This record gives sequence, structure tokens and C-alpha cells, in this order.
Amino acid sequence: MKPFSYHQPTEIRFGRGRLKEVPSAVARWGGRCLLVTVPDAPEFGGLFGKVKGLLAEAKIPTAHFSGVIPNPTTAVVTAGARMARDFQADVVLGLGGGSSMDTAKAIAVEATHPGTAWDYLFFRENQPTGKTLPVVAVTTTSGTGSHVTQVAVVTNPAEKNKSALYHPLLYPRTSIVDPDLMLTVPPNVTAATGFDVFAHAFESFINPGGSPYTDLMALEALTIVSKALPAAVKNGRDLEARERMAWADTLAGLCISNSGVTLPHGIGMAIGGLYPHISHGEALAVIYPAILRYSYRAAPAKFAAVGRIMDRKLAAETGRKAAEISCAAIERFIRKIGLDRKLRELHVPEEELAALALQSLVLPDYRNHPKIATLEDVSRILGESH
Repeated sequence: MKPFSYHQPTEIRFGRGRLKEVPSAVARWGGRCLLVTVPDAPEFGGLFGKVKGLLAEAKIPTAHFSGVIPNPTTAVVTAGARMARDFQADVVLGLGGGSSMDTAKAIAVEATHPGTAWDYLFFRENQPTGKTLPVVAVTTTSGTGSHVTQVAVVTNPAEKNKSALYHPLLYPRTSIVDPDLMLTVPPNVTAATGFDVFAHAFESFINPGGSPYTDLMALEALTIVSKALPAAVKNGRDLEARERMAWADTLAGLCISNSGVTLPHGIGMAIGGLYPHISHGEALAVIYPAILRYSYRAAPAKFAAVGRIMDRKLAAETGRKAAEISCAAIERFIRKIGLDRKLRELHVPEEELAALALQSLVLPDYRNHPKIATLEDVSRILGESH
């Protein structure tokens, strides 16, 4: 076995009914709470009010920042950080999907450091310090794994760039994963966020920097997603499917926090930065078929293992043949959950593909892929995906 390290400091509270533990989780890390969410809406069923009520009963002073948007921007983070400072918050509670949790993490940095969160991206000389506010996460979707990662993704509209803060201080101190909160997520969001779970597990598994530990979790996550995601898309009230997807999301998040993602995420982040109307899961699904065909020869054993999970009929195939057929099996899965689209259908102009290809190689994710892509390779992948 190759040497490896594994680190995960987040306390995970998993299971139905765990939402009631929000006050104890928050009180463990601070006394004045900034609650971070998207704007309230009927589909949330009064969740935000319920959480504020729980905090009020526990006599925890709380300010509510409800300005989170999909693909949260630097302006959103700055507005939340201003509220955190004015309120003198000493703990940040991110309640919602990846956008809310990532915004909470970025606010925890900007509220306590000079400049903006964008000044503390993973490649900057300045990095978050011990002044960073502790974050508690309550996830309401099964997708980003942000509740167990050290990553906060932020979009800078002025630069048309989507990038990330990446630092151990951004791990949530406590995360609550309550599948009951996921029963009202609509099918399209279930599919898009769920495919992100697949991508996290798959990419950590094929990542040369993975380990026996992350491989174990990734294969379990992929096995779960292959069955539970179509079920959850078909029937959002299927509690067993929701519960299993919540666990797969957690496993996949634990994987990427240690092994990282690969080429698809670099391209997907570029798509999100240039075209914010495209969700992250949609961006991944649209490019996955072309990337699979480009990649499978570079890691045949890994692709074969995933192929056998996605299609049991591949059990009798040899490794290389199973690797090749795995691409079609994953494409069928993408169709099954309703994400089989082309870039043109997502309103990405063909004349902008060259700029998108350049942006796709800004993040270092492509360097972790089994086959390191050139600009020409990425251009070809985008052309096939259009």
C-alpha cells in the first residue's frame, strides 16, 4: 500500500430529526450567531423560521443574512460579512445547499480579515488565519459535500471567474445532516446536486492522489448513488433514497476533502463562472460523456470498477473492455436522471468555446486527472459537448 494521510476535523451529526440539535451545535462554538441562507420561500416549509425559533429558545442572539444566491458572488459575501461585523457574530451557521454553506465559510473569513474573501483564494499569498469565525453547517441538499470540506466556492462577476478559498480553517466545526430536510427538494435540483455527488466520488476515485481510505468511501458512495439518485429524482418523498443520498454526499465530501477533484470540476467551475445560470451539477453532466471517452484508457482498472457498479452486466467483462463500456453506462445514468444536455442547449455560444477552454485550465484540477489535458484536448472536449 502506498503511504497516505487523511484528515477530517468536522463533527458529523447524521440522521433524521437531528435539526433540533442546532442550538447545542452553535452554542459549542459561539454565543452570537449569524444565520446564512437563501431568501425564504414556501417550498422551505418554514425551515428558516423553525431554526431561528430553536436558537431563540436557547437564548442565542441571532442575525439572519438571507441574501445567498446560486453561484454566490463576492458582493453577496461582502454583504453578509458586513452584517456579521455589525452584529458582532462569533459563529456562522450555514443552512441550505452548497451555496449557503460556501457563503457562510467565505463570510467567516471576510468578516475577520482585511479586504474581501476573494483576497484569500487558495493560490494567494495571504491565507485565512485563526481569526476566522467557526462555521456550523446544516445541509438541505445532497450534492456539494460542503458540510465536510475545507472549500468555499465564490464567483467574481467582474472577472467572470469562479474560484475557491481552500483552507483547513474552513472545515465546519459541526455539521448536521438530517434527511428529513431534503424531502421537498424538486426533481431538477435533486438530479443536479446528486450528480455532483457522483462526480465527487468518481473523481476522487480516479485521482492519482487518492488513497485506499478515499477509494473505499468513493466506491461505497458510487454504489449508493447508482440506485438512490434515480429513486430520489422519481419520488422526492422517498425517505430511504434521501437518507442514502445524504450519506453518499457525506462520503463523497470526505473523499474530495482529502484527494480532491479532477478535470471535470476544473471545466465545470469555468462554465459556472462564465455562465452563472448553469448550475454546477448541470455543468458537470454536460461535459462528462466527452471527458469519459477521453480518459478511460489512462485508468482502465478504475473505470472498470465504476462500470461494474453502474452496470452489473459488466461483471463478466475484462478490465479494459469493462473500462470502455463504463463510459456508456455512465452516460445512460446521466440520461436516466434527466441531465443529458448539450452546451448549446444551456445557451453557451459556440463562438465562446475558445475562451471557455482557456478558463478551464486556470484551476489546477486538470493536473490531478489520470490523463493531463492540454488546451487542445479541452477544446475538443468542449466541441464534442456542444
